[in-house]
Amino acid sequence: MHPDIHLALHEARAAELRTEAGVRPAARNRHALRTRLGWTLVEVGLRLATRPVTAAAVH
Repeated sequence: MHPDIHLALHEARAAELRTEAGVRPAARNRHALRTRLGWTLVEVGLRLATRPVTAAAVH
C-alpha cells in the first residue's frame, strides 16, 4: 500500500474515533488526569505511612 494512502486512511479513522468518543481538548484532559493521578498517589502514600505495624512486619 502506498504510504500516502495509508496515512490518509489512518487520519480518517482517527477522526471517526475522535467523533465517536466526543474527545475534549487534549490539554484539559491531560491536566485533569495528572491532577487525579497526583492525588491518588498522595492518598496511597498517606495510607502506607500510617499503616499499623504488624507482628509479621517486625520479624
